Order: sequence, then C-alpha cells, then structure tokens
Amino acid sequence: MTPAEYIQLKAFARIDGALLAVLWIASFACYVVGVANPVYGILAVVLMVATPFFVCRRLGKFRDEGRNGVISLKRGWAYAAYVFFYAAILLALAQYFYFAYMDRGYLLQSLTDLVSTPEAKQALEQYGLQQSMSENLTLMGQMRPIDYAVNVLMANIMMGIVLGLPIAAVMQRSKAKS
Repeated sequence: MTPAEYIQLKAFARIDGALLAVLWIASFACYVVGVANPVYGILAVVLMVATPFFVCRRLGKFRDEGRNGVISLKRGWAYAAYVFFYAAILLALAQYFYFAYMDRGYLLQSLTDLVSTPEAKQALEQYGLQQSMSENLTLMGQMRPIDYAVNVLMANIMMGIVLGLPIAAVMQRSKAKS
C-alpha cells in the first residue's frame, strides 16, 4: 500500500467512523431511554445489531468509489478496523460527557429499580444471581465516567478487529465488476 493509498483509506474510514459513531450514539441514547421504555430498548438492540451491516455497506462504497471496485482482504480488514476505531473514540467521548455531565446517577438508579421489582428479585433468586447482581450494581456505582468510556472504547476496538475480518472477507473483490 502506497502512502497515498493509506491516506485515502484513513480518510474514508474517518468519515465512515463518524457515521458509525452517530449510529452507536443513537443506540446508546435509546438504551438509556429504554431502561424506562422497552420500545426504545428494542430499538437500541436493533441499531447495535445493524453495525456489521452498516460497516459492510460502507466498505462496499469505499471499494467501489475509492478503490475502483477492487479491494483485498487485508486492505478491507484495515479499513473496517479503522472505521470501528474512529467510531469507538467518538462513542467513548459521548459516553464520557453523558456520564460526567448529564446522567447524575439516572442509569444506575433505573437499573437498581429494575432489579428491585418482585419479578426480577424472584428471577435472580431462582438463578442464584441476586448477590452477583448486587455486587455488580455496587461496582457500577463506584466507577467514574472515564472508566465507563475506556471500557466501552476497548470493547469496541476489539469488536472492530474481530468483526472486521469477516466483513472484509465478504466484501473483498479482486476484479472490478464490468
């Protein structure tokens, strides 16, 4: 890969990473609202599941418009990993600002209220998870906003490396379509 091709790959990946970040931020917002309204919770899951399809589509656009219809597995994987990387940074920033300045304990309180319902208590007792859930909620209460952001950042970067390979394998093309 020449330096110019590398610059082109990163430029396309930055734009598509920003678009993926918008999708992820919308999913996160739906998740937060979805704690109290299940319809938004379902929408959050749908938006998150759409991630690989979105990246696949954007990789196809990069291949067809930026690479004249040809892309190798290695270059496609690099592109997908960069897209996930840039999106992960923007999502981590958004989550940091949310938890630092907007949340004020809302999400933790909502989750605590959710697991305090009689149905949830019964289900947790039945599966022997009540103490584990209580410990997890306590740990969540002790986390700082930067802790949430860094955890999500690392998880999304790893997800990008792992999901990037099958996405690149599906989208690779050695000859341009006629």
